[in-house]
Amino acid sequence: MTAVLQKRQPASPPPSIEAIAQRLSMQAARRAEDLDDDETFPAEDIAGLVASGMMAAPLPEALGGRDLGIGRVGVQQLATVLSLLGRGNLSVGQLYEGHVRALKLVLAYGAKVQRESAAADAHAGHLFGLWTVDGREPLRLGNPTTGGKLVGAKIQAAGAGYVTRPLITAQRSDGRTQLVLAKLPLGARASLASWRAHGMRASASGTVDFTGFEVDRAALIGEPGAFGREPLFSASAWRVAAVQLGGIEALFDALRLDIRQSGSRDNPLQLARAGEAAIAVETARLWVQRAALMAENPEGEAEAKVAYVQLARLAVERAGADVIARAHHAIGLPGFMRPHAVERLTRDLETYLRQPDPDGALTRAGAHVVAKDTPGAALWR
Repeated sequence: MTAVLQKRQPASPPPSIEAIAQRLSMQAARRAEDLDDDETFPAEDIAGLVASGMMAAPLPEALGGRDLGIGRVGVQQLATVLSLLGRGNLSVGQLYEGHVRALKLVLAYGAKVQRESAAADAHAGHLFGLWTVDGREPLRLGNPTTGGKLVGAKIQAAGAGYVTRPLITAQRSDGRTQLVLAKLPLGARASLASWRAHGMRASASGTVDFTGFEVDRAALIGEPGAFGREPLFSASAWRVAAVQLGGIEALFDALRLDIRQSGSRDNPLQLARAGEAAIAVETARLWVQRAALMAENPEGEAEAKVAYVQLARLAVERAGADVIARAHHAIGLPGFMRPHAVERLTRDLETYLRQPDPDGALTRAGAHVVAKDTPGAALWR
């Protein structure tokens, strides 16, 4: 018998991280309408992130990750990934952005053993998150040196009951803020009853009561006060803006589709609205791209990074409001009625655009601009 040698086919390269995000975004978009209800959570979408390796992607290669958000290329990839996920479903984008931000903070401030432990949890599929909003009283840490019991709660916590590795802020007895990485089982200590928001219903935002939760020394991440250290504290807001950009793009696409399907593609007023919306979308995209590269540039000036990102987040907010207004004017009453896609997209976007302290962000950035005697053309170089 003549043996037939099978020619080994070369292994196909793994899909790019952008291609993975594009696929997950399209799947999330198909499920988004069914998730638009109180106390829901995009479980299938998060499972897709886990199965595709996206939970560990923000880790450096040395820890088994894909350098997502690390270096110039990694930063551009992360901006694209966040926008794609936000385009599919803003709640999914918000949850993944929180996962990325918590991991980045542990990598920045944690000890070697803490970084390795967090990396192992990310590879195991744990969802991280950053919870900073306190209930009526600040969340307090019993013993600021060795750990102890926590007293208090976190509210507006995205992924409450589903985030099993929340990075939380706790107040020490000396008034300084301590980052604590808690390990929670699914469903523990969480209630979604308080989240009856206009939009972002699928984010599973709610209250998590940490009273009596035992914290050991290994859970204390970084030095006291590290969380508020600039530029990492404020400049990381570009990632939220990237998710918002995705929501703006989704609304823009829905607006264009409605104009085409309604037979008004030759109406000059409708075309003008589409053109104005296109300007807003591209403006937001350019701000996000530049803010991402500026914020993550290790050689940049800290104050300039913070100021630019603050302006970027406000520019994206304004762009989102512009596209919402154009969509409402173009579509009219049907755009306020279910199940029109624009109805849900605008509710989610209006809710997610409401980020903390916009006035403070604007005045701080304005103070930086006024203090500099650099020509405007070179202000951000």
